[in-house]
Amino acid sequence: MDLKQLQQKASRVFINNLKKDNINLTEDYLILKLTEELGEFVQSYLIHKKMSRSVKFISKRESKKELAKELSDVLGLVLVIAKTINVDLEKSLVKKWITQEWLKK
Repeated sequence: MDLKQLQQKASRVFINNLKKDNINLTEDYLILKLTEELGEFVQSYLIHKKMSRSVKFISKRESKKELAKELSDVLGLVLVIAKTINVDLEKSLVKKWITQEWLKK
């Protein structure tokens, strides 16, 4: 599955979940939600690296799974935001990271 397909499918799932929960899709909501998900990813990272309170420690296998889940939430939100604000993320990634066209003067 390519990035555009992931973006379409992730957006569809996210929007359907918002409808079920009676939440309006706004750009502000998406940015706040991304911040929330990023915080959850950081928390799972701290637990994974044993940099949190020891009562939160879980097995390495479980912490890696939680880390992956939270990182996929962050990526999913980025995909939804890109679709919502009409950014071709695949094209942007290539221009910024691969060809570095946007970094050249």
